[in-house]
Amino acid sequence: MEQKTKIEDIYSFYREKKEVHSLILQKLKRIIHNIGTVRLILIAGMFVTLWLCRDNGLPFLIAIAAIFLLSFFILVVCHTKFHAKRTYEEGIVNLCENELKALDYNFSAFDGGNEQVDSRHSFSLDLDLFGDNSLFQSINRTVTQPGRDKLISRFKKPADNKDEIIQRQKAVQEISNMHDFRHDFYVNGKTTIKEYKDISSLFSDNEQNRENLSDSIFYKVMIWLVPAIWTILITGCALDFIGFGAIAIYFVVSILISNMPAKKIQKLYVSVNKMENILKTYSELMEHIEKGCFHSEILQVNRQKLINEETEFGAVKIPASSAIKKLSRYIGALDQRFSAMGVVVNFLYMRDTRQTMNVEQWKRRYAGKLNDWFEALGVFDAYCSYGTYAYNNPDYTYPVIADYYFEMKGKALGHPLIHRDKCVCNDICIPGSKYFTIVTGANMAGKSTYLRTIGVNFLFSCLGLPVFAKELTIYPAHLVTSLRTADSLISNESYFFAELKRLKMIIDRLNDGEKLFIVLDEILKGTNSVDKQKGSIALIKQLINKGTCGIIATHDLLLGTLADVFPENVQNKRFEADIKDNELSFTYQIRDGIAQNMNATFLMKKMGIFESEE
Repeated sequence: MEQKTKIEDIYSFYREKKEVHSLILQKLKRIIHNIGTVRLILIAGMFVTLWLCRDNGLPFLIAIAAIFLLSFFILVVCHTKFHAKRTYEEGIVNLCENELKALDYNFSAFDGGNEQVDSRHSFSLDLDLFGDNSLFQSINRTVTQPGRDKLISRFKKPADNKDEIIQRQKAVQEISNMHDFRHDFYVNGKTTIKEYKDISSLFSDNEQNRENLSDSIFYKVMIWLVPAIWTILITGCALDFIGFGAIAIYFVVSILISNMPAKKIQKLYVSVNKMENILKTYSELMEHIEKGCFHSEILQVNRQKLINEETEFGAVKIPASSAIKKLSRYIGALDQRFSAMGVVVNFLYMRDTRQTMNVEQWKRRYAGKLNDWFEALGVFDAYCSYGTYAYNNPDYTYPVIADYYFEMKGKALGHPLIHRDKCVCNDICIPGSKYFTIVTGANMAGKSTYLRTIGVNFLFSCLGLPVFAKELTIYPAHLVTSLRTADSLISNESYFFAELKRLKMIIDRLNDGEKLFIVLDEILKGTNSVDKQKGSIALIKQLINKGTCGIIATHDLLLGTLADVFPENVQNKRFEADIKDNELSFTYQIRDGIAQNMNATFLMKKMGIFESEE
């Protein structure tokens, strides 16, 4: 019987890996230092040797200099390779350090997607999806723009299909065990891509720019004619067949010709500027995927998108990584157009025009496939994040996905952002549609945390992730929450009106036939107690009549009487504040029934806000 991995084993894995790669890193640093020292000695030795042998003739001195310079060049190449290895080892060490912090619930090393915080989303703000110390930050290990975008979109719009979720679970389970693949993918991407950059310009259709240089017969001729004439002129001048005046005249002509398409070249340059390194890294990550071996359907399908490429003649297969690498080289050449060497090469060889035509031809051939390639890259990037999350939480469980609306049953559910050693876990049971759990309880007793725990584990189930629970079964309905409604001074919107708008959104979606799972905290908080009671009871009755389901937390004990009116559709649960020997304590354990103890008055007395009446 296979022994189940424990959280202590995960700590040991990262610590041991960090130690191994730290030793390799120290060795590489010594090697690089020694190479640098030898290079300095070679340069000094070359000058000393040339001085001492200055009387031995020019051929001998040239040979001596060539030997020293060749040795120096070899060391430069070695230094570059060892420096790349050092960067990789530093990346692995940093990753292990950050994962160890993450195991202790410090996710600050990772991007939280702060710009995605949105109070209008169905559940994003309520469940702390984005921002510092958010769910996204705890999971996100993406290193590419497509991967980050994919992960964000999955969080904001989780799957609602059983078969799709099961396929996601299989992909997560597979990639969670591919430690080297995930770590290489992360480090190679993280150490070379310093920031996310919009690459949407690469998807633009060439039909939007019909006057491409690559369609011009004139420029097709010029890119070969201009350098050919330069070759003839320079050769003739060297052999004294042609005078220097002819070269001077052609110099002006070639500058004029090479700058004729400057506007078109600049337009393309602006759209692809600074993409060389990003695309080079994407190419390497794609190659990493192409060489992999995967068994789950999602990973196989997306790998196939990268390797199933052919030329227009169908004769040669070329993987996406090779095509992207070509584009990276073309853009790299364009990036050098304003350098001194770039200017010289341009009027001699018309390099800017040539590279622009290369990019245009590349886009004509591949632009329609870029979307699939980046989609596949993004999927793998996102699943590497999922896999790391699954591996880092070996005590979590993959939920069972129900066939019919609605079911959510689970034991010992906890919140993944609360330390596992401190988190109090609770059960959940919503056996069908037209069913609501009413949770009553005192302040600080655990109602809101419980609602978020239910919402988060429901969301993660739909993402295909393991959940913080001993066992869980869910039906993937559309999650809607109202836990943290806020007023808006900018839109002149009161707290109460904002809440009404959210409740209306829920009713409208139900009227449109959506299958929802609703999580509400303290309905109609912005009005007086009488209106609140009437409105809350009327809303719950309407929700039941519309055949939906969910959980509602409230301080209003009167809502507990709905279980008497709808015994088949409402159950009462409670979180109690236990008062014993004039001390307040919380178990944070959910219990059956309606809450008995409220603690607001007790706490105000304890804190001296008002004195008790004698």
